[in-house]
Amino acid sequence: MDWGLKNRISSIIKPQNNRALMLAVDHGYFLGPTEKLEVPKKVIAPLLKHCDSLMLTRGVQRTSVPATTNTPMVLRVSGGSSIIGEDLSQEDITVSIEDAIRLNASALAMSIFVGSKYEYQTIVNLGKLVSEAEKYGLPVLAVTAVGKELGKDARYLSLACRVAAEQGAHIVKTYYCDNFEKVVQSCPVPIIVAGGKKIPERDALQLTYNAIKGGAVGVDMGRNIWQSEHPVAMIRAVRYIVHGNANVDQAFKLYQKLANEEKSKKSKGKKPNQNKNQNKSKGKKPSQNKNQNKQNKQ
Repeated sequence: MDWGLKNRISSIIKPQNNRALMLAVDHGYFLGPTEKLEVPKKVIAPLLKHCDSLMLTRGVQRTSVPATTNTPMVLRVSGGSSIIGEDLSQEDITVSIEDAIRLNASALAMSIFVGSKYEYQTIVNLGKLVSEAEKYGLPVLAVTAVGKELGKDARYLSLACRVAAEQGAHIVKTYYCDNFEKVVQSCPVPIIVAGGKKIPERDALQLTYNAIKGGAVGVDMGRNIWQSEHPVAMIRAVRYIVHGNANVDQAFKLYQKLANEEKSKKSKGKKPNQNKNQNKSKGKKPSQNKNQNKQNKQ
């Protein structure tokens, strides 16, 4: 493995503990303006310093991420179908290696749809992408997408992850499942677990803990962070498990503490306005008295 490739991977999976916290904000490439991700710039800004890397599209990177950041970018380079289309598995490579280099991407990400109608196309695309990316020392993250008709079980995910690794993917993103250890053992490259749909905060922290305990190097969470009522508190709690080796109780207590502090700051911020309104209403009394005096005189 070339030095540049090793260096880029080490910026995503931290070598000191072999752990990774990736923040996913690439949902718009097929979902459009996802709930609570309608304005990516506002969502990303407070979370950027708390993640190890950011998974996103080139459009969002150019418009919504400050060029001064040192956070590594994992660039989504596949697409072609939307949520209202006939088949989400019909994807192709949509970003050139040259553009990825211009964007200073630390890794490239694309989906494969094992067992779907367009399985062949996506797997061949992965192989081609790896061949091109390795010329420039760019690692490739393969996302094992799961359709509605395919279950998230160890047998299927082991197949999908192994196929991705066999095609040369340097990192694989997949889902957590029962017997997850079998998935990890059969995949010769690091696995990062997807957060999936929004679930209660404690459940998302349990998912994070289980993924790490099961052998994943980390998580790539999106909706379970920025769809939380307290996104910063949530990403810090997830980070506490990934990099602080915290258990679920410890992480959830941190989330609650930070969430309460945030609520307290917001409530304190409202008080001056309330007092201001109260003072205004107090200021109206002399006028009312003045009018009453006039009426009495009449």
